[in-house]
Amino acid sequence: MDYVEGFVAAVPTKNKEAYIRHATEAAQLFKEHGATRLIECWGDDVPSGVKTSFPLAVQCREDETVVFSWVIWPSRQVRDIGMKAIGEDIRMQDNPMPFDASRLIYGGFEMVVNQ
Repeated sequence: MDYVEGFVAAVPTKNKEAYIRHATEAAQLFKEHGATRLIECWGDDVPSGVKTSFPLAVQCREDETVVFSWVIWPSRQVRDIGMKAIGEDIRMQDNPMPFDASRLIYGGFEMVVNQ
């Protein structure tokens, strides 16, 4: 079954277009390095909780929007090799993130239901 790498970040709302450009360019690199699909979502109805929430998790500020994205890979092995290659790819280094990456949350997930 496929493997999923998930991401949550807080992006300055004013940087929405820059973020979309960055994500569109990054999607091509991810696909070149083995990903089958990349989905980027701009927060629209993301409530802030008291104990837990997406905004709390990424320390989202009032002038920022939460983004939620995921990359689908054929397997964890392909993801591990692909992510290493992406990190070393000069094109990714030439495509700076339009947000504070220190508050980015990410992780790999084994897909258990896919309907």
